[in-house]
Amino acid sequence: MLTVMANRKIMAFGLQALSSEERKKILLDIADALEANENLITAENETDVAAAQEAGYEKSLISRLALKSGKILSLAKSIRVLANMEDPIGCVLKETQLADGLVLEKTSSPLGVLLIVFESRPDALVQIASLAIRSGNGLLLKGGKEAKRSNAILHKVITEAIPDTVGGKVIGLVTSRDEIPGLLKLDDVIDLVIPRGSNKLVSQIKSSTKIPVLGHADGICHVYVDKSANLEMAKRIVLDAKVDYPAACNAMETLLVHKDLVQNGALNELIVDLRIQGVSLYGGPRASALLNIPQARSFHHEYNSMECTVEIVDDVAAAVDHIHQHGRHVILPWQRRLSTYLQGHELPFIFPLCSAHTDCIVTEDRETAEVFLHQVDSAAVFHNASTRFCDGARFGLGAEVGISTSRIHARGPVGVEGLLTTRWILKGSGQVVDGDKGVIYTHRDISVDSLKKMYQKNPKMQKEKEMAEAAAD
Repeated sequence: MLTVMANRKIMAFGLQALSSEERKKILLDIADALEANENLITAENETDVAAAQEAGYEKSLISRLALKSGKILSLAKSIRVLANMEDPIGCVLKETQLADGLVLEKTSSPLGVLLIVFESRPDALVQIASLAIRSGNGLLLKGGKEAKRSNAILHKVITEAIPDTVGGKVIGLVTSRDEIPGLLKLDDVIDLVIPRGSNKLVSQIKSSTKIPVLGHADGICHVYVDKSANLEMAKRIVLDAKVDYPAACNAMETLLVHKDLVQNGALNELIVDLRIQGVSLYGGPRASALLNIPQARSFHHEYNSMECTVEIVDDVAAAVDHIHQHGRHVILPWQRRLSTYLQGHELPFIFPLCSAHTDCIVTEDRETAEVFLHQVDSAAVFHNASTRFCDGARFGLGAEVGISTSRIHARGPVGVEGLLTTRWILKGSGQVVDGDKGVIYTHRDISVDSLKKMYQKNPKMQKEKEMAEAAAD
C-alpha cells in the first residue's frame, strides 16, 4: 500500500509539471466524456438507487445518492468553468525585496496527495476529481458502498480521459472499507484527509490519524427572521432554505423568529407556508407551547429532510447566542459556564463559543444586520439570502470538495484555493549571509511592475530570469 501511495505522489508531481493549458484540456476532455456517457452513468446510478430503496435506506440518503435529471450536464458545466479559471499553481501571492538584488516570492503550490472519504453522493466524486486535477494534487477516493456502481463508472470515465503521460492512477478509487485504517496511517505520503459525511464519520477519522483533517460534521443552519424583516422576502428565503433541497448540509434546520412577530401574525404566516409545503415542525420551549407543536429533542439536530425546529427569541443578541450554543455538536462545560457569565455582563460583543456552518438573518434594519454578520461566528453568514447559496459552484469556485467548518487552512466552501499551500522562492545574484555583515535589509513590498524595473537595472538578474524561463519552456 505504501508503494502504491508513493507512486501516486510521483504521478501528482507529473500533473503539477503540466502547463496550465494541458491541465485545462484534461478537464475539458473529462466534461465531454461525462456528457458522452450520460446514459451509462444514469443507468448505473439508477441501479444503486433501486438497491438502496430495497435495502431500506433513509430517504435523505437516497436523495443524496440520486443523480437527478440534468445533474451530469450541470457537473460538466461546472468542470468547464473550473477549466477556464486562472491557473492556481505558481501564482505569486507576494513579492518582497529583502535586500538590493535579492527578491523573495511567496507562491501557491499543490498540497500533494489527498484522501477523500465521502458518503452517498456520487456527484462529489466528479467535483473532487476535477478540483484535484486543476490544483495539481494526487487523489484517492473512498465512496459509500451504497454508491458503488455510480462511483465505479464515474471513476472509469474520468480516468480514461487523463493522458498516459500523467497516468489515470493519479486518481485512485478505494472500494473496500477495510483499507481505510491502513491509509490513515500513511502520514508520510498522504497530505490531507477530507471526510464528507456524518458526524460519526468525521469524528472517527479525526481520532484515527495523524494526517491533517479538513471537514465538517453536522450542518445546523439557522435562519433568523428579525422584527423589521420584509415578510414576503422572509417567506421566500425560509421556504427556499428548507424546501429547495432538504438533504443538503446547507438547508435550514432551525428557524429563529423575533418575539414581536408572534403578536403581528407574521410567525403564523411563516408556519402555515412551511406546513403547506409539507414540512413537519418541532419547537423549542417557547415555540412548542405557543404553537402547540411537539418539542424538539435537541436544538442540535440535522434533519436532512422536510422537518425543522422553530424557536422564538427576544432579539438579535438572543439569536446570535442561540446559534453560538447550538451551531455545533459539542459544547464543553466550561463553554456553558462562560456563556452564563457573559450573559450577566455588559460587553461590546458576544463571545463566540463555537464555529458553525451557515446562518442567515432576514431584516431591513442595517444596524441589526451588521450585528448579526459580525458576531455570528460561522463559516458563512448571510443577510437577506437563502442558506442554500453556501455552495462552491454558486460561489463561483467551479466546484467544491466540501464545506469546511474547521478554522485551520480553509473555511466554508472549499474550492481550488483550499487545496493549495505556499512555497517561498528566493532569487538572488550571489548574496551570502556571512553574519549579516554585508547585507543591508530593505524588506520592501514590491509589485510586478517594480520587479520588472529591478531586473532591468540588474542585467545579471535579468539574464538568470531569461535562462530560467527558457529552461521551463
